[in-house]
Amino acid sequence: MEAVVLAGIARRVLDELMRNPYRTIELRGARNVVAVEEAIERAMRLFLTYDPFSDVGVGTEGLLAELLGAEELETRIPWEESDEREITVCRAKVRLVGLGRVVEVENERGLLIVRVRELMPQEMGMG
Repeated sequence: MEAVVLAGIARRVLDELMRNPYRTIELRGARNVVAVEEAIERAMRLFLTYDPFSDVGVGTEGLLAELLGAEELETRIPWEESDEREITVCRAKVRLVGLGRVVEVENERGLLIVRVRELMPQEMGMG
């Protein structure tokens, strides 16, 4: 199964998604926001992992999720905290589909598309 990668997702979010299969995730990283846009455009699933983009490769484990919807919001931030005045925040509604392990990675202009093998819970090494 092919999926678009959302990387650097907090462990607490992954754990909560395992307990409750429906969740809204708030994304601030530009690569993750673009990944959600691409997933909507291509009607693809998401692969959520704790690992950063640079570490995603064959063998990376994570969660497979269906994207139910997304909205982008412009948020102002205090000038003392950043050189920018606004950031784009994406709120993505997802439904857990299962556990997965990457078997192939394709980098398309900075966007990671992976082929994932679904796993049984006892095969998962995440903890």
